[in-house]
Amino acid sequence: MLEGKNIVLRSLRDSDLEFLEKIENNKENWQFGSEKKQYSREELVAYIANAKVDIALTKQYRFVIDFRGALIGLIDLFDYTTESAGVGVIITKKYRNKGFAKEALEILINYAFFTLEIDHLHARIRKNNLFSIRLFNSCGFALQSERLGFQYFIKLAQK
Repeated sequence: MLEGKNIVLRSLRDSDLEFLEKIENNKENWQFGSEKKQYSREELVAYIANAKVDIALTKQYRFVIDFRGALIGLIDLFDYTTESAGVGVIITKKYRNKGFAKEALEILINYAFFTLEIDHLHARIRKNNLFSIRLFNSCGFALQSERLGFQYFIKLAQK
């Protein structure tokens, strides 16, 4: 569990299945991620079980963003290597634009650089997703390149 001022990032639990299903199978959210498909309950149950395995083996780790007991979003590391990882974050509509994504991203950056000791984080964001672009810029990510409607950002660890 990783604690911030207002939120906690915690591991997925079996009891999070319904929340995960709502996020992953909400077609409005598909515009933000790379997957555009419905997940079955069985797939999500398997995903939650896999989330309990070490990041070094699964190459990904997803945290639930918890605000005073309310599940408000997800943030994850993916494509993990000992040098780098991708970052993705989503906040439910009700809790957007309240600073929770920034706090979650700052907590995750600290965890990635100081606990996992990786060298850099990267993010791929659609060019029209201005909220996410501003979020990642505000947390020190720099635009690295643009391609096929996406912008690619990177943040280097301060050594």
